Amino acid sequence: MTSRLSAIALNTFREAVRDRVLYNLIIFVFLLVASAPLFSQISIDVERLILVNVGLSAISLFGVIIAIFIGIGLVSKEIEKRTLYTILSRPVRRWEFIAGKYCGLMMTLLVNAALMTVGFMIAVMITSHGLKAQDMHLLVAVYFTVLEFMVVTALTLLFSSFSSPIFSAILSFSLFAIGTFSLDLRNFAASAHGITKMFALAAAYLVPNLASLNVIAQVAHDQPVGGALVLYNTLYTVLYSAAVTAGAVLIFERRNLK
Repeated sequence: MTSRLSAIALNTFREAVRDRVLYNLIIFVFLLVASAPLFSQISIDVERLILVNVGLSAISLFGVIIAIFIGIGLVSKEIEKRTLYTILSRPVRRWEFIAGKYCGLMMTLLVNAALMTVGFMIAVMITSHGLKAQDMHLLVAVYFTVLEFMVVTALTLLFSSFSSPIFSAILSFSLFAIGTFSLDLRNFAASAHGITKMFALAAAYLVPNLASLNVIAQVAHDQPVGGALVLYNTLYTVLYSAAVTAGAVLIFERRNLK
């Protein structure tokens, strides 16, 4: 089982590399590092604040875009090329196919995040003339971004297991946007009444709580992130991603591929 999952995951990663996704990110790293000296024209506190906000937001946005635009084709491309039938004709179960695709895409996103983080930290070091102990808080924000990738990847796989690539992209982006403002949705549910409150509460707990994963403003002001939040976000992401991926497996298991 492990060997089959590894083979599917590595093949997915190689396909992403062949699509030259990672090469575009290397260009981003060089641009970010090269632009760091431009911030020297601003006061030292403001330049770091801008760099942290832009850098961390870019890591998140680039990763989400890659997760969605690669994820929506993970199942449909295999069906169109008819390679899926060859894969499933071997001793490979459908849940192994979905799990392997998930792991492969996460490998791509981890490499993406690592490359961008290296470039980002170099830019911070150039701008601040060295790294401080407080700069380690930035890595917590990057870790939360990786957790965000886990959720978005699971959602994209869920939609791609039963829908066309276009609708999968629309649904994934929509849930990502709603999840980013999930705190506002919960506040609305708390102030609503009657049936509106019921629907709002249901929606608030069904959509991913991506708002708690966004600590960019906090770390940009050198404020530490509590260990309780790190633990909560980790457990929440693992459970939510597992539940969504399980849903994708159940749908794909029942899908007629003829």
